[in-house]
Amino acid sequence: MSAVVALDTVSRTFPGSPPVEAVKEASLEVAAGDYLAIFGPSGSGKSTLLHILGCLDTPTTGSYELLGQDVGDLSDGLRTSLRGSEIGFVFQAFHLLPYRTVLENVTTGLVYNRTPRRNRRRLAEEALARVGLEHRLEFTPRQLSGGERQRVAIARAVAAQPTLLLCDEPTGNLDSKTTSSILDLFDELLTDGLTLLVITHEEAISQRAQRRIEIVDGVLTEEGKP
Repeated sequence: MSAVVALDTVSRTFPGSPPVEAVKEASLEVAAGDYLAIFGPSGSGKSTLLHILGCLDTPTTGSYELLGQDVGDLSDGLRTSLRGSEIGFVFQAFHLLPYRTVLENVTTGLVYNRTPRRNRRRLAEEALARVGLEHRLEFTPRQLSGGERQRVAIARAVAAQPTLLLCDEPTGNLDSKTTSSILDLFDELLTDGLTLLVITHEEAISQRAQRRIEIVDGVLTEEGKP
């Protein structure tokens, strides 16, 4: 079976005087079921790499294959479709609709990837139960704690049963106790067959992953490898 993620000497350069090479000849394979952390300081290239991995941007040079599909060969429409069906996103800022209920926030996420209407409520309820929020369906985000809001965001990301979950600083707005509970939830989600990739500037957060990769000045270095 092909790797879920396969980067082959990927670089991303932004024009300017001089040009900025945000990611430099990155090569990486992520297998199904891997839990990988990419950590590094602000400005190291983490966000650029996340955009490439999430099919939100394409490399300047090199190739990126998602589930054996060369993303660079796809039209914008096909890339959007692949992203919607195979990738879930979790962000630091939650990005929930403040006046919609918890259930509506998750079902709305299912609209965008074209999940049939008849399946949306069931999938949303199952995802919310998976993150321990089946008792909060009719609450709005304003009535929830920060940890509960992030659990709603995670439920929205996994409701459509993606292959890859990309998390961008998912605990950045949370206290240490809540952070620990979210990381425990990530461990549990791995048992569902997800492939999990966490982007973080906190080395302590990266320690929870099965594999750790540091990015500095756009260069990837995997722990334990030369």
